[in-house]
Amino acid sequence: MSSPSTNDLVRRPFEGLPNERDLVAMRQLIPAATMSVQTTSEHGAADVVIATILPMAWPAVRRSDGTITVGIQASYPGGDLSRGLGQAILDALAAENGTPVPTVQVTAESPRLQDILDLDGDFEITLHDTFDFWIDPGAERTAEVEHSLQHANESILPTASVPGLPHAYWVDAGAKEHLRWVLDADEDRVIDAVTRLHARRESGVGEGTKYAGSFRADGLSVPVWDLPKGTGVEGLAGEIEAFRTRFEEALAVEEPLTALERRARGGIVARQVTLR
Repeated sequence: MSSPSTNDLVRRPFEGLPNERDLVAMRQLIPAATMSVQTTSEHGAADVVIATILPMAWPAVRRSDGTITVGIQASYPGGDLSRGLGQAILDALAAENGTPVPTVQVTAESPRLQDILDLDGDFEITLHDTFDFWIDPGAERTAEVEHSLQHANESILPTASVPGLPHAYWVDAGAKEHLRWVLDADEDRVIDAVTRLHARRESGVGEGTKYAGSFRADGLSVPVWDLPKGTGVEGLAGEIEAFRTRFEEALAVEEPLTALERRARGGIVARQVTLR
C-alpha cells in the first residue's frame, strides 16, 4: 500500500483500515475523540490511542506508562496522511517514556497505518466532552496544566454520534446545529441521491431541516444538513429511521435522473466543498 513518493497525494489515506469512516470523522469533523488500536507483532504489539488532537498539536506522545497516543489532526509532511501517522507511531515507540514527538520527518521507508497496525482490532471510536484524555496519569496536574486544559475544553463544539445512523454526527456550531454523515459511497451517487430527494422536497432530515451541502474529505463524501437551533440528538430520534430509509433507497437507484432532477442537480453540485 506504499505510494512511490512521499509527496504524492493519497486522496483516500485510510482506505483498507477498519472503520475508515470514523477515522475521517476524527480527522475532519470531531473535536475530541479517541480510538484504541494496537501495532502488529512485528512492531511490538504496542497499545496505541489515536486521538483527534494533542496538546501543542503534537503528532504523538509516549506517556509515562509507555503507551502511545498519536494525533490524527496534527500537521504531517508529504501527501500521505497514513504514512505520516505511521512514522509518528514509530517515533513515539523509539522515544523515552513521558516525552512528546513534536515533529515528524516522513521518508520513503516510513510505514503506513495499514502496514503498522493490527487490522483485526475493533477500531471503535469514543467521543469525549473534554480533552481530559490529554492528561498523563503519571504527570502532575499543575495550575498551569489545569488552565491550559480548561482553555482547550472551552473551544470544543458539542458533538455526539447519532443513534440509528452509523458514522453520523450531530454538532452544535453556535448559530446553527448540523448533522454530518460520513459515507463511503461514490460521490456522484451521493449527489444523485440528494438530488432525487431534493426534487421531491424530501432531502431534509425532518421538519425545519434542510440539506446544506457536502464535504469531500480524505476521499469520502460528507453530506451536511442544517437543523433548527435546539434540535439536539434527541430531536433527531423520531426522524432518523425514515430519513435513513429514503436516503439509502435513493442511493440505490441506478436509473438516469429525470429532467426535473437534472435541473436540481446543478444547485446541489454547487454546494460541494473539498477538504484534504
